[in-house]
Amino acid sequence: MAATESHTTLPLPSFDKPVKVLIVVAPYYRDIADDLIAGARATIEACGASCDLIEVPGALEVPTAVALAERQANYDGYVALGCVIRGETTHYDTVCNDSSRGLMLLGLQGACIGNGILTVENREQAAVRAAPGGQDKGGGAAAAALHLIALSRKWAGERRGMGFKPVDEFRLAGKTEA
Repeated sequence: MAATESHTTLPLPSFDKPVKVLIVVAPYYRDIADDLIAGARATIEACGASCDLIEVPGALEVPTAVALAERQANYDGYVALGCVIRGETTHYDTVCNDSSRGLMLLGLQGACIGNGILTVENREQAAVRAAPGGQDKGGGAAAAALHLIALSRKWAGERRGMGFKPVDEFRLAGKTEA
């Protein structure tokens, strides 16, 4: 985002019941990861939620870790953090696209995920985006996860299905009662 642009930030949601968030971070660039974590934790704590932190080797492993936690643990949402800096090969494109796609697919399946994996051209861009006093992308990812958790809880009792209405009788195809 250009320095002269402004954008709208939603106020953090409030919760009646406890919220537990898992931060999944790829600390490939430790200083950047630490700033992202600090921003995410501050936002989560400001909302009265609690969090756990796990580390994975790289950005490609973040979606898998989230998927494992979604299936086997009891978290309300997830914050994905890391940094991918463009290098000399097309590997950058693979890591950026596949980590983002993996997180998006999990989100479309119902996981409440904030994506704070930075995809930048150089370390300077990463530092500005990661800094809690700067663009605070870690805090932004945590806020996104918290908003999705709030939506998930709001609509939890409102399942409407896909347009099929239950009936009181059961019929098998081809069978008729005479």
